[in-house]
Amino acid sequence: MHLTLDQVSAFARLPLRSLRHEYPNHIMHVLNGAQDVLSPRALHPVFYGCYDWHSAVHGYWLLARCARLYPSLPQQDDIAALFEEHFSAANMEQELLYFQAPGRVSFERPYGWAWIMALAQELETWQHPKARTWLTTMEPLVAEIRSRVFSYFSKLSYAIRVGTHYNSAFALKLILDFARHRGDAELESAVVNTACRYFMGDSNYPAHYEPGGDEFLSGALTEALLMADVLDADVFVDWFAQYLPKLADIDRLMNPADVSDHGDPKIAHLNGLNLSRAWCMKKIARRLPENDPATATLSAAARRHIDAGLPHVVSGEYAGEHWLATFAMLAMENSN
Repeated sequence: MHLTLDQVSAFARLPLRSLRHEYPNHIMHVLNGAQDVLSPRALHPVFYGCYDWHSAVHGYWLLARCARLYPSLPQQDDIAALFEEHFSAANMEQELLYFQAPGRVSFERPYGWAWIMALAQELETWQHPKARTWLTTMEPLVAEIRSRVFSYFSKLSYAIRVGTHYNSAFALKLILDFARHRGDAELESAVVNTACRYFMGDSNYPAHYEPGGDEFLSGALTEALLMADVLDADVFVDWFAQYLPKLADIDRLMNPADVSDHGDPKIAHLNGLNLSRAWCMKKIARRLPENDPATATLSAAARRHIDAGLPHVVSGEYAGEHWLATFAMLAMENSN
C-alpha cells in the first residue's frame, strides 16, 4: 500500500491550515510571574499552532517531508512560504529563551524534544534552496535539546512505558535516527546504552494489557522498534522471540483499537495508535527473516491497522486533524 499524490496533498493541507491556527490551544506553561501571561503566539512565535507545541513541531516535519518526497506536490510554494514566515532567527531565539527560563526543565520532555530533532533531520535532508537557512535558525534550539537529552536520560532510572508523550522508547528512536544522520557518535552511543539499560532484559512483555484508553503509541511495539535499530540483526531476532512470544495470539495488540468518539481529544488518540502501530509493525517485520512466522503476522496486522486509522486522518474533527497526518505518513511511507 502506497500513498497517492492526492493523499499526500490532503495530508499537507492540514498543517498548512493548523500551523497558523492559534486557537483552540492547549498550553503546557509554567508561569514565573505576571509577565508570563501571554498568548500562545507571543510565547511561541514558531510553534504556536496545531493545538499544542509538539503537534506544531511535527506539523512542520510533515510538511517538509511531504515536500521532499513528492516534488510535484501542489502545495510546494505554500509550504515554503510558511517556513519562510516563521523560521526567522528572532522567532527561534524566542523559542530557545522559553526553554531556558526557570522552571521549564521538563517542558516537552521527551516527545517534543524528539520531534525537534526529527524536524532538523528532515530540513537537513530536504533539497529546497532555503531549507539550510531555516535549519540554521533552529540550530541553537537543537543544541539546547541535545544537551538536555544527555542530562535527562542519564538520571531517568526507569523507562517510561506509557503510550503517550512521555514514552521513552519512541523519543529514543527519533533521537537515534537524528544522531546517526548527523554522525553524532556521542549522542548515538548515549541512546544505544540507554536503550540497552532499559530494555535488553525484557521478556514476555504484557502486551495483552494494551491499549490504554487514550494511548497513541504502543509501549510494546515502540520498544521493539527501538531495539530493532539498536541491536545487530541476529541479536534482535533472538531478543524479539523472547520479548513477544506467541505474537499471533495477542489479539489486543494485533488488531486495531476501537475508537468510540473521533471528536474527543483523548479518545481520538486511538486513531493515532492504529497508525503508529502500523508504522512499528512494518519496520519490525523488515528486521526479521522472511520465514519467521512473526513477519507475516506483523505485515497482516499492519494492513488492518492502516485500514482502521487512515479514514479518520482527514475527518473534519480538529481533535484528530491537527496531528494524525504525521502518523499516517509514518505508517504509509516505505522510505522513512
